[in-house]
Amino acid sequence: MQGSLVAGRYRLGESIGSGGMGRVWRAHDEVLHRAVAIKELTAALYVSDSEQATLLARTRSEARAAARINHSAVVTVHDVLEHDGRPWIVMELVEGHSLADAVKERERVEPREAARIGLWVLRALRAAHSAGVLHRDVKPGNVLLGTDGRVLLTDFGIAQIDGDTAITRTGEVVGSVDYLAPERVRGHDPGPSSDLWALGATLYTAVEGRSPFRRTSPLTTMQAVVEEEAEEPRHAGPLGPVITALLRKDPAGRPDAAQAEQLLAEAAEGRRPQAAQGYVPTQAVDALASLPYDTRPEGAPRHPQGGPTTAQQPYGPPATPRRRVRGRVIALVVVVAALIGGGTAVMLQQQDDRGRDTTAGPSPSPTATPGPVKTGEAESPGNLPEGWVRRTDPYGFSIVLPGEEWEREVFDEATRQVDYTPDGGKHFIRIAMDEAPDFDDPYEHLSSLDQQIGERLVAYQRVGLDRRVYRDRDSARLEYSWTALAKDTEFPGPRQAVDQMYISRDGIEYAIYMSGPAEDWATTGAQFETVLKGWREP
Repeated sequence: MQGSLVAGRYRLGESIGSGGMGRVWRAHDEVLHRAVAIKELTAALYVSDSEQATLLARTRSEARAAARINHSAVVTVHDVLEHDGRPWIVMELVEGHSLADAVKERERVEPREAARIGLWVLRALRAAHSAGVLHRDVKPGNVLLGTDGRVLLTDFGIAQIDGDTAITRTGEVVGSVDYLAPERVRGHDPGPSSDLWALGATLYTAVEGRSPFRRTSPLTTMQAVVEEEAEEPRHAGPLGPVITALLRKDPAGRPDAAQAEQLLAEAAEGRRPQAAQGYVPTQAVDALASLPYDTRPEGAPRHPQGGPTTAQQPYGPPATPRRRVRGRVIALVVVVAALIGGGTAVMLQQQDDRGRDTTAGPSPSPTATPGPVKTGEAESPGNLPEGWVRRTDPYGFSIVLPGEEWEREVFDEATRQVDYTPDGGKHFIRIAMDEAPDFDDPYEHLSSLDQQIGERLVAYQRVGLDRRVYRDRDSARLEYSWTALAKDTEFPGPRQAVDQMYISRDGIEYAIYMSGPAEDWATTGAQFETVLKGWREP
């Protein structure tokens, strides 16, 4: 892709960033001879033709939204175009990095600097709100820090413009789950105060090095947003009460933009804003109670077919207990179920700060069901190869399967490894999720597994081990064959397997593994490619 000419005008350079929906390139405008940034909507590669039309409409909406805002803290949009069957946005090039990158590199941002950053983001939001635009996805990854000291807000991709025809489906909730305001999780219409909540969560992430409500899944994160108070920030200094004010559960209880700007200005000067104390909740909270520690078996669980598994330690014990708000709170699971039952789509991302929240307790495990079960609803046949179905797993991910007969079996609940099989394990797909991977390089991890299983499998033969790119992330694939013994499996004989591994933007290692008899591997291997195309993270 690097070096390609887009729309006969923009020469692509190196990739300078990526997110859940797209990838950003440095490019050269060969007409005006200037450097620009171009956002490629990579999500269009993985959706149906009908959904591509919606994505194109959203891209145009992003361009219109940004174009309506005249402020130095908002990234300027130069052009929107179609190329290679996908929408692209040409934008101002900002030399620097995102706030998410800064948190990752430094662990946390100094409070006065965070307040300065927040002040400029707030000014961008005030300009947007004045133009009738809600951002709806304020988060560290969308705050750019220029090398010249500028702070800019970008990515109005899911912005809502007053007066525009809705391009989301009825009831659809969009955004990054860590930064959704409680009223948005409840399904209420967002307002300017919803963007201010997201700013508060962003500033918390900046000074603490972790998002305030990140839990172990999108569902438990949403539940925390609605039901729990954020732990008291320990490194926020004068910014602490401002963050607390912005994170009030009730939108009416938060400061408005003008008040928040004054509070942030004082914090940026190193003064503790006295007016912020008026927003600090005083209601009683439940007595603190420690959560149980997690346990795990020593070593990695044995793979029933002789293939690799990922030794996982799902979550560390909480450093401090969390507080729960007294009084009536909604039962989030019931609300989400009601929304979905009413035809509402929920589009959420959990990403873009520093990955997992190490102070979070374990997520509730799905109710154990004896024997294999089918889960999820089948996707419209028009969006999948003939005979294929999509299932949403209780662990949160979504997977496409070659047919209705593929059933779910939990291989190891403690480490959240789950299989799908049509024939009791003769052929199967395994998904493994590791929130604390032993390797930060998927290739090195698979190299280690290759050595381990090569020493213990009969007639082991590596077919291939190479580095790859998957969904804009560094990835690796290991494919191999061996002879399974009758003492180890109900399906002895020559077998083959493939294991593709990558680490997501929020630090979770995913391994997508498929195994079957060698005699029909041509079919199984082709099925694996379709499984990869249809995979969706939690």
